[in-house]
Amino acid sequence: MTVVDRGFSSDANLAYLTRAGGHWIAGERMRDGSPDALEALSRQGRYQAVRDNLRVKDVRVDGSPGKRWIVCHNPGEAERDEAQRDAAVARLEAELDAIAKARARDAAKAKKTGKKRSSKVTDDAHRKAECALRDHKTLSRYLRQTTTGRLLIDRAAIRAEERLDGKFLLRTSDPTLSAEDVALGYKQLLEVERGWRDMKSTLDLRPVYHHLERRILAHVLLCWLALLLIRLAETATGDTWRNLRHELDRMYVGLFAGPRRPGPPTHRNHPGPGGHPQGSRG
Repeated sequence: MTVVDRGFSSDANLAYLTRAGGHWIAGERMRDGSPDALEALSRQGRYQAVRDNLRVKDVRVDGSPGKRWIVCHNPGEAERDEAQRDAAVARLEAELDAIAKARARDAAKAKKTGKKRSSKVTDDAHRKAECALRDHKTLSRYLRQTTTGRLLIDRAAIRAEERLDGKFLLRTSDPTLSAEDVALGYKQLLEVERGWRDMKSTLDLRPVYHHLERRILAHVLLCWLALLLIRLAETATGDTWRNLRHELDRMYVGLFAGPRRPGPPTHRNHPGPGGHPQGSRG
């Protein structure tokens, strides 16, 4: 079973994964206009509670024979999505209102003084401010542009986003897995990505770009081994990697030399909660 995220879920990639008879779980884009994805999201049905923060719904789509779609919903994430969208819309309303007031004020001033050139300069500045909002990676999804070039809040887009709050969409080729197993299998991929981010941020590594196949394989293998060690540490201690990493960050190593020979390295860390050993000697 191979689990891939939305960036690898093209039909060509998924067909490649099934060449040897294996199955896959793939994350799907919800906003790219795919007819199958739109149909899966619009299908009615009852959600099945998997965990406190996860509900799943198994959906069959006529245009995808032999493939199942799983609609997943996280109530807590839905609340966060709503709060973030409300904040974004409030910011847009304030920005657009400020631009409109500034444009009206400058137009009145230009009319009073009769300086058309000054009016054009200030209007160009307002247009640049509108272009910055229109080209914004996140805010632009809530805007629409009129025939005159003015920007307005797109209420239809907001309603469409509301229907996606807290949701993510999965697809699988395995007919035997339950919807719960599909969702939990994909969440394991999210845990791997979280571990990847933790390692990269902890070690403060720059992006590494490899072009030779053997170097790519070595890089992936090293990252896989690091993730395996994380899981082994969590299993052995019964604690999360976040807490374990916090304890390890408190540790330092000292090498103490005596009159005859250097002593063995001594590892110490500051007293802390959690019940983990606070010092060791190697």
